[in-house]
Amino acid sequence: MRILIVKLSSLGDVVHTMPVVHDVRSNYPDVLIDWAVEPGFAPLVRRVAGIHSSIECALRRWRKRWWTSEVRHEWQLFRDAIRGERYDAVIDFQGLTKSALVARLARGPSYGLANRTEGSSHEWPARWLVDHPIHVEPRIHALDRARVLAATVLGYDVEGPPVFGLRPHALEATERTLVFVHGSSREDRLWPEANWVDIGRRVMQLGWHIALPQAGAVERERAERIAQAIGPAAHVWPSLDIDALTDRMGAAHGVIGIDSGLSRVAVALDLPHVQIYNHPNAWRTGPLASHGHAYQISVEGQPTPDVETVWKAWQQVRSQFQQVSQR
Repeated sequence: MRILIVKLSSLGDVVHTMPVVHDVRSNYPDVLIDWAVEPGFAPLVRRVAGIHSSIECALRRWRKRWWTSEVRHEWQLFRDAIRGERYDAVIDFQGLTKSALVARLARGPSYGLANRTEGSSHEWPARWLVDHPIHVEPRIHALDRARVLAATVLGYDVEGPPVFGLRPHALEATERTLVFVHGSSREDRLWPEANWVDIGRRVMQLGWHIALPQAGAVERERAERIAQAIGPAAHVWPSLDIDALTDRMGAAHGVIGIDSGLSRVAVALDLPHVQIYNHPNAWRTGPLASHGHAYQISVEGQPTPDVETVWKAWQQVRSQFQQVSQR
């Protein structure tokens, strides 16, 4: 059997689709699984245990320069790659017109979402572009939606907690490090800088170091302000690609992060993690106890969770992690 996953972006959505690979291979051990994905996330996909190959689809970049000979050449290479194999099932997990068109381009019967689920993006043409639209429960976690869709298409039951299969390259950790995932493209997901400083100083007093990843000028400036206010135990990571960032996070000892793709990576790496939500939608994208996450939890608050709530959550996460580690 040969399967093609179509999940082009974004980072958090790609991570939430990873457990499908383990599910499918548990039921069909000899299956070959390919994945069509944006180039920026392809290195992450290639790290997932059980992936045969990734097919890079640079739609975001192509749209900006569609008239150039370079893009036409890249498109032809992509088209040849995605049509190079005959698939038993092509599954569009994204539910957008662009992803359904990619699924339609591949050779093999295509499947996708027949309906929008609560809080997710879905475009109505997508259900008509795939051969077999599948109805999914409207109120469902994004991770469960992907697992249920694959199980329905391939005829098996979803069993057990999700297994992401994300493998970091081992880096030696020389000091206890807590990563602060502070950045997002959405202003309404940010946590106040003063709160990061407060938490950072508390952690520093316990002998921890704080790491602040960043991408772009705005995040870098914010990270530098937070690090300077915390003190010498805080340091700003340089701009890193997803490969290097995954390795550095994998070597850390915990993460506190806002609702973002990088926080999803922390969960996939099975790190002690507190995920901060300014909106009551943790049920849809956050770590849940029902998923078997013993030491990854979500905290909510409006307009934002306060420092004490996040601090107590971090202490709870650390305690739960120590209990699990001692078993």
